[in-house]
Amino acid sequence: MRLIFLGPPGAGKGTQSRELAREWGVPQVATGEMLREAVAAGTPLGREAKRIMDSGALVPDDVMIGLIAERLRQPDAAGGFILDGFPRTIAQAEALECLLKDLGHTLDAVLYFEVAEPELVRRLTGRRLCRQCQTAFHLVSAPPRRAGVCDRCGGELYQREDDSEATVRHRLQVYAQQTSPLLDYYRQRGQLVSIKAEGAIDAIRDAIRRAATAAR
Repeated sequence: MRLIFLGPPGAGKGTQSRELAREWGVPQVATGEMLREAVAAGTPLGREAKRIMDSGALVPDDVMIGLIAERLRQPDAAGGFILDGFPRTIAQAEALECLLKDLGHTLDAVLYFEVAEPELVRRLTGRRLCRQCQTAFHLVSAPPRRAGVCDRCGGELYQREDDSEATVRHRLQVYAQQTSPLLDYYRQRGQLVSIKAEGAIDAIRDAIRRAATAAR
């Protein structure tokens, strides 16, 4: 499988890509996690990425393209991958197309996760992370047993700065302006498949499996 999971922040791409990558035996290439690791390490890239992400803006194309190119050249990606959070712009999509051609790979499909904006805001503003183990919770759909305390390790739960309502709404606006054109880009190539990403997680996962199988 060589797939792109495309959709706005909070659409569920990460949850689904983690499970399906494990099921299919391919790496989940999640740009958000790659960037957060750089932030945690305090690298120059990480410091710049933190400043950009805290404002709700997108990380520059050249930085993201370099990260992805390095990752897809690793041996475990030779047999397939799920790209989660990349590409986000037409320039990134064109760079990815060139990269895959150089590697001798072809893309199977681009799955677009459709979720209404009110639901996206609810999902993102309710998210809490553990400072120690990074386990994710949600105040409504997956709350911790004790308020503010991680079930797994007892660490403190916190809300990321880019999950505040003001930043969330800005992120969605940025997405609509800069990323939505990708839908037309992949639709014109006959690679775009829409997935209704609201409802039961297992039902959404089944829809993804059917779409991915049909695309091969």
